[in-house]
Amino acid sequence: MPDKVIDASALAAILFAEPDADVILEMVKNTTLSAPSLLPYELSNVCLQKIRRHPSKRAMLIQGLDFLTQIRITYCEVNSIESVELAEQNALTAYDAAYLWLANTLDCPLITLDRKLAKAARKVY
Repeated sequence: MPDKVIDASALAAILFAEPDADVILEMVKNTTLSAPSLLPYELSNVCLQKIRRHPSKRAMLIQGLDFLTQIRITYCEVNSIESVELAEQNALTAYDAAYLWLANTLDCPLITLDRKLAKAARKVY
């Protein structure tokens, strides 16, 4: 069983050397990670947005995204209907609710830098 579910905001901090990267690295040390199967797509979009804002950093950002292939994460399918219900109940996007649903289903903590999602996680479990 996984130790923690990680979302795109937390993993982006690591991949793209954001300010909270060290905090997240400490939280994931010696843990088994899981995430919804949408995680790589979300991170690809984060990378693209960063490239558009900072074209001169393209090589570094692509290298950060490539590091995702070296991180052991179990990708899981999510129940779409139950995720939508969680999204409705907690005023989340369906994407964020997918992480919440998975953490709740696996009965493990959710690692996120998203305040709204973290608040919903505290409320749900």
